[in-house]
Amino acid sequence: MGIRRLNHAVLYVRDVDRSVTFYTDILGFTVVHRRPAAAFLRAADSDNDHDLGLFGVRGNGTKPGSGVGLYHLAWSVNTLPELAAFEEKLTKVGALVGSSDHAVSKSLYAKDPDGIEFEISWFVPRDRVTAEMAANPTIARLDINAEIAHWGADLVGAP
Repeated sequence: MGIRRLNHAVLYVRDVDRSVTFYTDILGFTVVHRRPAAAFLRAADSDNDHDLGLFGVRGNGTKPGSGVGLYHLAWSVNTLPELAAFEEKLTKVGALVGSSDHAVSKSLYAKDPDGIEFEISWFVPRDRVTAEMAANPTIARLDINAEIAHWGADLVGAP
């Protein structure tokens, strides 16, 4: 069991449109999901749902969590039982702050001792992602045991 790699980064930015233009025009990302104050982009050669999230700051961005800078880092694991093991570990040390079922991914959210947020995710293999799942990203309560029952304990997630 172990972290496989960094999966994506999410940044707080002053102007989402300006940042989208930079990352698409200069670095070749494509926009995969867009909201009024946020955008999710995928790198040209990536199989990820998204590689970069851009969230607009509110006001002057001086309050904690609302300034320009890093929002969270995300790592992925190979299997859902690995994700469940991290849920147990993070809960035990009081670091787990949330969990979500995003249809194409199953995610845990935690904070390190300095309060820096991170995510650990398992991604549905690309060949198992339905058009409906891809078109309708959701945020629902995560039930890891139900996900293991649905997808199986041995299914290796998307990288």
